[in-house]
Amino acid sequence: MSSIRQLKSRIRSVKNTKQITRAMEMVAASKMRRAQDATKETSAYAHAANELLTYLAGQNVTDNHPYFNQRQVKNRLLIVIASDKGLAGAYNSNILRRLAQELKEDKNMGIGTQIVTIGRRVTRFVAKLKDAELIGAYDDMSDKPTGHELRTIVNTAINSFTSKQVDAVDIVFTKFHNAVKQEAYMQRILPAGYTYTPTCDYACDAKYEPSPAVVLDAVAYRLIESQVFQTLLDARASEHSMRMVAMKSATDNASDLVDDLTLEMNKARQGAITQELAEISGGVEAME
Repeated sequence: MSSIRQLKSRIRSVKNTKQITRAMEMVAASKMRRAQDATKETSAYAHAANELLTYLAGQNVTDNHPYFNQRQVKNRLLIVIASDKGLAGAYNSNILRRLAQELKEDKNMGIGTQIVTIGRRVTRFVAKLKDAELIGAYDDMSDKPTGHELRTIVNTAINSFTSKQVDAVDIVFTKFHNAVKQEAYMQRILPAGYTYTPTCDYACDAKYEPSPAVVLDAVAYRLIESQVFQTLLDARASEHSMRMVAMKSATDNASDLVDDLTLEMNKARQGAITQELAEISGGVEAME
């Protein structure tokens, strides 16, 4: 009977774990929907910034702008986005694997690497590395970062690039495609680039005061800011999506384990009853 008590205890423990994973799955699903909506809200802003930059580039205003200055990459800055917590499937391991790959390529090419981390998991990983310089770490970032949080990261990247401490700035993050598909991805934000977008009439007919060059300063900054913001939103949506899938898998596994343990317990109980009946029958025959 002791084995039956042990099985009952295991079943009770697994059921408790199942309740926790089920609750975490529901919370992650709710957060994922909000994060997914947030990623869609910024698309119109990014599109408008690309329209303005397309027009300004056509006026040759971007040629000598410091944000668009192309030069040989001898040092670069990596902004790496992971999570503060675990239990998100392969979310963090995919990012760390991509980061390790980028560091290896930089080392082979003789490129120095500076790193800004967002999320405790990647901060702990980078802190153990010998060949990478950690210049900034941000933890407990909200799902929709405030302007202050965002500008701190953007200003670090821009100041490092314009002061020529680094020759390129890349962001390593998890790109969100849909609820079941996410991928570790790297995007270059400096030197600044943009997607060519056919301009609307307002971009061509508008008057730029005091000059297109001055307007470009603000537009280019906002473009970089929107790109960083978009990567943060994508990373959060991917994190919640992968955590939802991981917790659903854990919940399903817990259900299967409860079924297996229940079957084993029933077999043990049936064996114990059969043994007792056999002992009683044997005793009766002995008395006769």
